[in-house]
Amino acid sequence: MQTVGKVGNNGESATKAWPENSSHEDVNMSNQLVLFTFALMADMMLMVGRVSAGQASATLVVPIPQIGNTRRNGRDSGNNTPAPEDQKETRGDLALTTAVRRTIFRNKSLSLDAHNAKVTTRNGVVTLRGPVENPAEKGKLQAIVQNTRGVEQVNNQLESKMH
Repeated sequence: MQTVGKVGNNGESATKAWPENSSHEDVNMSNQLVLFTFALMADMMLMVGRVSAGQASATLVVPIPQIGNTRRNGRDSGNNTPAPEDQKETRGDLALTTAVRRTIFRNKSLSLDAHNAKVTTRNGVVTLRGPVENPAEKGKLQAIVQNTRGVEQVNNQLESKMH
């Protein structure tokens, strides 16, 4: 071990923690090599972890619960009820549907279900379908649509969640 000379006011000397024939540069290179090796191993472990996580998520099977009105949508897929895609492309019907949707959207007292009601217009007859919170909301939505200028008739097929 090497003696470094005076360290404090009392004249004590200290010793280095490296052998006599080594220099500061050797110790610094050794520390850098250890740090580089550590960083390289850590990076490799992160890359392996990412690959493993990617593989696990690819094989993970999660059941998806039925959302909201999935059964109603399946039931309505038949040809016996008008759907939004059955909307006629006449200017009058498109303008009326837009006006009805705008009126429904602007009414903040309606539930989310009522805001999402399906609206179809044919020759001035507006068909409403989908779930609403309760019978009162069903009637309120019908009145809102009936009071929209240009509506000849309302075909109310809304379903109340509470009977």
